[in-house]
Amino acid sequence: MSSAAGPLTEPRVLAHTKRRLFPDEDEPTAYAVADTQFATAEWLPGQPVDPAIRERLAPFNHVRIGGGYPDLVGVRLLESDLLAVDRLGDDPPLIAIEAKGHASGGVDTQRGIVQAYDRLHEANAAYLAAPATAISETDRTLARELNVGVLGVDAAGTVEALEVPRVVGNRTTSEATALRFQASVQGVADASFGLNHPKNYLGYPLAHYAAGDTKTLLSEHKVVSAVTAARRGAAFLGLIEDGVGVEGVELTSLGEEVVRFAKARFGTVEAALAEFEDWYRSPKRFVDLAPAWGRLARRVVFAYPATELLVSELQTMFEDGITEPSLVDTVEYLHELHPTFTVELFIKGDDAVRGRVLTDDGGLRRSALEDGTVYHSPTVFQLKAMLYHTGILTERGAEPNRLEPREDIWALREPV
Repeated sequence: MSSAAGPLTEPRVLAHTKRRLFPDEDEPTAYAVADTQFATAEWLPGQPVDPAIRERLAPFNHVRIGGGYPDLVGVRLLESDLLAVDRLGDDPPLIAIEAKGHASGGVDTQRGIVQAYDRLHEANAAYLAAPATAISETDRTLARELNVGVLGVDAAGTVEALEVPRVVGNRTTSEATALRFQASVQGVADASFGLNHPKNYLGYPLAHYAAGDTKTLLSEHKVVSAVTAARRGAAFLGLIEDGVGVEGVELTSLGEEVVRFAKARFGTVEAALAEFEDWYRSPKRFVDLAPAWGRLARRVVFAYPATELLVSELQTMFEDGITEPSLVDTVEYLHELHPTFTVELFIKGDDAVRGRVLTDDGGLRRSALEDGTVYHSPTVFQLKAMLYHTGILTERGAEPNRLEPREDIWALREPV
């Protein structure tokens, strides 16, 4: 994106602001989305939006925070020059930004400040971002009184913090929780689940705990050959903490429970790993093939934050008479109740896909949902396959390029 190309319209102001506040798209425990209105090809009639700006602003979602929908909302530990307090407990703050830019009627900075203030009902920090030349001393005084940060953007794309807000506490909503989930180590990403059988993830903490090289043990006992994917998935399921400790991996309390289960049942984890050889390439549902291990895997998979939400709402659908919902039915139903979480869990994050699936006001286009390629593979393939193997769902998952969303059934195996 050329920093000085074109006037400082609202999309351009927001793109520069996102680059300043969320500079690294791959930064752990950081995540941000721009409102769906910015996915449009034209911001004003006859004023096309530079594709590089849309790419910078992606992914898009329509997230309600406070009494409205911020232009940008995200989670990140900001630098001290942007926040008066850089932490709130152990969690990074939830940040809301309202952007204003040059238009035919000028720059409505005061309205942006009031909108940002409204977001503080649920956000930890809120900002107005606007062209620096349009921000007056009156604006800055009002922002200080309301505890709203002010970010001045110049023609070269430089963003300066003119007023720095204090971090505040707030109530947690499902929308805020969805973004915090995506910013956590368990958030849905293309790299979250690369394997579709829970045994691959159970085996990793056992091999790590056992005497010997982890990779060698996993290979010798035919647990899994894709060791990196198994390690990554074990981290997403909360069995290990990756990147910590002397060896770079430490067992979590959940991972330790897997080890305790193995030792109680087999005496040693090495003896437990030997049993994995009997399951090599078996197509049978895991909970039927190895019931005790399958029940353990079920507890692990149910501890994953998305699982409880899915099971709870599929149970409600069953009670409403929707006994065999398709993927399209499921996504539409979930979106009515948990719009942000549903989009983040199921829909790919690139701007082309979200632009096809979401309307400007955050609604869903059913025709786009009928295309399997718009879905996150880690959810519709790998996670669903694990839910099948642990006895939660009736059917396996499918890769997006083979997915028929209208025929892909998301039904509970044992509804109550």
